[in-house]
Amino acid sequence: MPICIEVKGQFACFTRPEMKTERVSYDVITPSAARGLIESIYWHPGIRWVIDRIHVLSSIRFTNIRRNEVKSTIPARSVKTAMERGQGDLYLVTQQEIQQRASLLLRDVHYVIEAHFDIVPEKASPGDNPGKFQDIVTRRLAKGQAYSQPYLGCREFPAQVMPCAEIPPCPDELRGERDLGYMLYDMDYSNPEDIRPLFFRASLQDGVLHVPPRDSEEVKG
Repeated sequence: MPICIEVKGQFACFTRPEMKTERVSYDVITPSAARGLIESIYWHPGIRWVIDRIHVLSSIRFTNIRRNEVKSTIPARSVKTAMERGQGDLYLVTQQEIQQRASLLLRDVHYVIEAHFDIVPEKASPGDNPGKFQDIVTRRLAKGQAYSQPYLGCREFPAQVMPCAEIPPCPDELRGERDLGYMLYDMDYSNPEDIRPLFFRASLQDGVLHVPPRDSEEVKG
């Protein structure tokens, strides 16, 4: 069943995976980020959220910032050893591992996300039905409730989320067609031993990003 939500934020960063060192954001929110944002409001194992369309309602503007980030991660081998032996050092000294990195972010973003959910029969309870989930999502949106703070790509960029009764008009500068190149669609978790990213060729049509179905030929691994 469909829902329509409005999302705003001062900053956003939907990092391109091909940028290994410095963070560089896509031009607009990705379908996977939009799904994660909705799941922060309401997640249930018996439903699967699907993004249909993303309306871009503000000019696409970038800004540069520099911030402190931790350059290292705890090795998986150290974690496994600590689990097996019951002891080990599982921490990082941030004063030693910190470094400054530049980020190319989006600023003053404004979106409307159209989505729907599908029932997952093998994980839904006998009493679960689409109307029940639709009522829960609608009520949580109206009250501003969320399981975790919705954010725009990075947790330090919180999102303001609200129900959308009417989609605002497209900005004049976004009218027409705009090619966004290949964009991350989502991650394929069907094989836990081989998790792979999925991509699609994204374009804005009068400020609207139409997201293809996952099983379409447009989505490629």
